[in-house]
Amino acid sequence: MIRYIVVSIFSGVLFGVMDGVVNVNPLASKLYIVFRPIAKTYINVPAGVLIDLFYGFVMAWLFLTLYNSLPGRGALIKGLSFGLIAWFFRTVMYVATHWMMLHIPAGTLTYILMTGLAEMLILGVFYGLTLKSQ
Repeated sequence: MIRYIVVSIFSGVLFGVMDGVVNVNPLASKLYIVFRPIAKTYINVPAGVLIDLFYGFVMAWLFLTLYNSLPGRGALIKGLSFGLIAWFFRTVMYVATHWMMLHIPAGTLTYILMTGLAEMLILGVFYGLTLKSQ
């Protein structure tokens, strides 16, 4: 239980740091200009931190719950499998919806897909290497 709590907190922080790097860099600023008319001008940092910490706990719990059902042998491969599944449900579906409903450049959608894949694979590997099957 202690390991779960520590890993969840660390993964929530990692989630927030990766989101910051992915969303606040010069390339992202250029690609996300399409969102400027609807984007908030102020980010509620405390709320964002709490949300990322919550995500860390939920993702770690899901990994542990699904561990025995994940494809592959060994914690690392199961972590990668989990990351791919999370990427599909978090990022691919988000991008597909935006592609269908909004006028967003393909480069922006591709950036979101690729950075989302990197984030989810990093988190999946992290869970695999730290949580394994408790």
